[in-house]
Amino acid sequence: MTERRTSPRRATRSLLALVLLVSGLVGVTTASGAAAADLTQFRPGYIISDATFVASGAMSAADVQAFLDARAPSCRPGNDGTPCLRTARFDTWTRPADDRCRGTYVGAGNESAAAVITKVAQACGINPRVLLVMLQKEQGLITASGSSLTASRYQKAMGFGCPDTAPCDTRYYGFYNQLYQAAWQLNNYALNPTRYAHRAGMVNNVRFHPNAACGSSPVLIQNQATASLYNYTPYQPNAAALAAGYGTGDACSSYGNRNFWNYFTDWFGRPDGADPIGVVEAVTATNTTLTVSGWTLDPDTSASTEVHVYVDGVGTSAMADRSRPDVAAAYGKGDRHGFLVTVPAAPGPRSVCTFGISSGPGNNTLLDCRTVVVPDAVPIGAVTSVTAGPDSLTVVGWTLDPDTSAPTEAHIYVDGVGVAVRADRPVAGLNAAHGRGDNHGFTHTVKAKPGARSVCVFGINTAAGANTLLDCRTVVVGASRPPIGSFDGVSVSGSRATVWGWTLDPDTDARTEAHVYVDGVGVSVWADQNRPDVAAAFGVSPARGFSDTRTLAPGQHQACVYAIDTAGGANTLLGCRSFAITNARPMGFIDVLQVDGSRMTVSGWTWDPDTASPNEVHIYVDGVGVALSANLPRPDVAAAHQTSPQRGYTHSRDLAPGRHTVCVYSIDTAGGPHTDVGCRTFTTS
Repeated sequence: MTERRTSPRRATRSLLALVLLVSGLVGVTTASGAAAADLTQFRPGYIISDATFVASGAMSAADVQAFLDARAPSCRPGNDGTPCLRTARFDTWTRPADDRCRGTYVGAGNESAAAVITKVAQACGINPRVLLVMLQKEQGLITASGSSLTASRYQKAMGFGCPDTAPCDTRYYGFYNQLYQAAWQLNNYALNPTRYAHRAGMVNNVRFHPNAACGSSPVLIQNQATASLYNYTPYQPNAAALAAGYGTGDACSSYGNRNFWNYFTDWFGRPDGADPIGVVEAVTATNTTLTVSGWTLDPDTSASTEVHVYVDGVGTSAMADRSRPDVAAAYGKGDRHGFLVTVPAAPGPRSVCTFGISSGPGNNTLLDCRTVVVPDAVPIGAVTSVTAGPDSLTVVGWTLDPDTSAPTEAHIYVDGVGVAVRADRPVAGLNAAHGRGDNHGFTHTVKAKPGARSVCVFGINTAAGANTLLDCRTVVVGASRPPIGSFDGVSVSGSRATVWGWTLDPDTDARTEAHVYVDGVGVSVWADQNRPDVAAAFGVSPARGFSDTRTLAPGQHQACVYAIDTAGGANTLLGCRSFAITNARPMGFIDVLQVDGSRMTVSGWTWDPDTASPNEVHIYVDGVGVALSANLPRPDVAAAHQTSPQRGYTHSRDLAPGRHTVCVYSIDTAGGPHTDVGCRTFTTS
């Protein structure tokens, strides 16, 4: 027996005869209610999904028997008395489990064809539908009747052991023997992929016909099941074969894999598409949104797929590409299958239905459908100060809507004239008190004429409910005094610089702001840190200190600080200072060098103290380099160096047998010298 079981003789004679047999005597029938196969959808690199190929429990013996009865209800025995497949009986013998067929086949006398097919499928982990289709494409046994039904068809039922250049090997004759040996060999391809010409994950030049003059074309074989079919029958259909349906193409046409796809599609549905799976784990509501979370994947691919969320029939699509290591561990399809989808929703009961979307020809899957009540609650908040300047009023406070963590609006009315302001400034303690985050504060200054002014402030509902009056008071507008303060200093630690000092506005007891500019880039910070020295000196509350910390590039920098007037008057420059950031060398480590046959994997970590972002790592194998971002999670590195956890890297490469050297370099983000992390020597087989 040769390792390649398909012969040019069978491809040109037997398969062509089978085409004529099926089209001439029996005709093409499809599964009940199914549309006929559309060969424009045939993908040479993905004939059948791995999940479909190994679904050994797809049919019971009763299911197979019903299928055989339905495919040939009027079958007549052959002229030599050979029985129809649906009525044929066979004596089988016990075969112990091995690494190709991991279940034991327990032999029995007088077993039906349906029983033999399902027992082989279960013992060898092959879909019984695959075996049925191969019986048809090889010898036409599913639909054979009358003169076309001969004993030799059972002897060579799966075409196993029939090499290109010699007669079939009689050791493998017999219906049971053929089924078991073919299933065993299909698993052997998967167990030893490098021993065979057609390999998954690689571009293979697949011939169109046993005659080499007919040529070939490159095919990226996308999965092991498809590779196994090509190792069993090493030809792809040419354009003429595809255009012919079940019929005859041209002199360079072959039909085995075309007919496999045709029969499987007509009888059982597309073999190259499995329906998505997944779980909706939570549906949560604010007063304006619904958030759906969970995971979904298509068993046909490791790539992220889409999820569609419908709220009252209105759909939103999103990628299910969030990291889910638990899903990766359970299904072996990678971890990028989680989703978190937020969609707008009005208060009240809402229908929420979620679908996992097929990446190919499979059906979409309804993961969940439920009714969720979107709530509504009135806003809360407070006005913490209203201060007057010579010609203005400054209102400080906070407001939030309990139905959402997002910032909301406050409406400020001065003598009945209103303005809307966004309440999105941080207020310490709000999250601890209300569980909706700290970013709900507001500060707003409006022009006002001198004299008594009415100031009223409302918290605005994010839904259609009532707004909340937070405060209404009268304030006298008059002259204001400029703010005072001190730019105390700049401290530098690595690439981080901290500017600190204090400020107060004599016109208010409330906290004030400082604006810190570094190299002309400004931020606003609250002067609310504890400064008892300022309190003792000026007789005010101690919450007057400020600080601002930034990560900066190496080199000279300048910081300038302004104290901000609460009444909208002139701000006070507290001072400017120059300082320097020195460049720190990047560092890193090779944690793991793993060699598995021809595949090398190197892993470790690297970081540049001058930046909070991941830096690059350059990996050279035998002088051939690749640049990667060191952005994989490494919480141990984060804990050791007080940095963000995205510092890890890993790189894999297939190499020729022999000794190799891998060298790793940590790349300086500021253009300084890179760091040689180290080199390792290893051997691949």
